[in-house]
Amino acid sequence: MALAIAHSTMSTQSQAEILFRHAGQPDGLSCWLAVPERMAADGPPLVAIHGIRRDARQQAELLARRASALGRPVIAPLFGRQQWPRYQQAIRRGRADLALIALMEALAKERLWQTARFELAGFSGGAQFAHRFAMMHPHMVTRLTVASAGWYTFPDAARFPYGLASRGAPSDPWSAVTEDKITRFLTIPTQVCAGADDTLRDANLRSGEKIDAQQGTNRLIRAIRWTKALRTAAEERGLPPRASFIALSACGHDFRQCVQRGGLDRIILPTEDGSQAAGPCGRDCSACDRPCKAVARLLRPVQ
Repeated sequence: MALAIAHSTMSTQSQAEILFRHAGQPDGLSCWLAVPERMAADGPPLVAIHGIRRDARQQAELLARRASALGRPVIAPLFGRQQWPRYQQAIRRGRADLALIALMEALAKERLWQTARFELAGFSGGAQFAHRFAMMHPHMVTRLTVASAGWYTFPDAARFPYGLASRGAPSDPWSAVTEDKITRFLTIPTQVCAGADDTLRDANLRSGEKIDAQQGTNRLIRAIRWTKALRTAAEERGLPPRASFIALSACGHDFRQCVQRGGLDRIILPTEDGSQAAGPCGRDCSACDRPCKAVARLLRPVQ
């Protein structure tokens, strides 16, 4: 595997080598990698997308132990501020979606992964990128985890980035998101997560009368509404709903906390039977008929 390595450590906890891979070309995408000692030949890699703090290394390190136990590599791209200032929307300046595709093609040639598709997860701003990327390129994503996004593209007729309609500009990349792609997107197993205490309206949360009315007033309510919208969109197309919402108990808007206290790593990387892909009590929060107090409190405003 011909990696351009700037930093290399072996984590004794994860039994995975944490590597930094330089882009190698001016318009390329760098990444942090967590490479397990023994890699499962049929295990798809996990692509983990950072938030606006752009701490890709933290993504690789905190997911390494769980991924290594499953023989899965973690690929954590680093979207630089100057080249991809609005990477969250995927198609803005620099085309972050195409940069990720190019990176994955390069890593496949280096034999870091050998499967046809990969799993995709994102936290905060990375969750925004992840679900928009999956809408544009559903054939590449086998499983999607969206954690603590500030806002979402809904499966409705609003203009992008709030909905699926093209912005109407010439050569608008979002116009490539056809009904066929959305139908395929809705078949991807999708987990939507947020900390049960992630209810603050901080400066990084896009807000305003229209978006609050459509999506809700905080990240928790927005995650629940988007999950419900995906389930409804699937049912309207005669598809079984594949989206579920999971509340991370006693967690705010902090990736480390969500992993170490909320078990986000187990949700992102479940066992083969999917038994870890559930809330703290072991149930899917979005389908629960007797939700715990925390989830009931969150569901109440959107019923």
